[in-house]
Amino acid sequence: MPRNVKSSSRSSSRPSTGHRSPQGPTQRQLRAGELVRHALVEIMREANLADPALEDVSVTVTEVRLSPDLRHAVCFVEPLGGVHAGDVVAALNRSTRYFRGRLGHAVDLKFTPDLKFVHDESFTEAERMSRLFDDPKVQQDLAGDTASPIDDED
Repeated sequence: MPRNVKSSSRSSSRPSTGHRSPQGPTQRQLRAGELVRHALVEIMREANLADPALEDVSVTVTEVRLSPDLRHAVCFVEPLGGVHAGDVVAALNRSTRYFRGRLGHAVDLKFTPDLKFVHDESFTEAERMSRLFDDPKVQQDLAGDTASPIDDED
């Protein structure tokens, strides 16, 4: 080994590959995620799955997050009205081989990602927060706080 070369050639300012960077997903991950999301929507719209939990159920694919190597995709879904979400997500996960096979023909990626379907809790959380803000006690607190701390510093 040459004398002036350190044993660790990795720069501390660069995130290591395979780990989530603190900045969030890359443009490549975001673009590929949207590509996969749109393809899954089309596949679900056209599919006639034999699973009884998916019969006559409309499913919204809200987001697809891909791993940095684009080999694994977490698909956030919400059944229409949020009814029987656990059953629908379980049925989608049972059908991942079918979706992955169709996805391979629909998207132009080097690898077709492994799919994992997860219930999107953001709708439930948004509804909970909305109810919280509509609470009369919270409304009273919000109405009483007219001056912000930033205005007081001037």
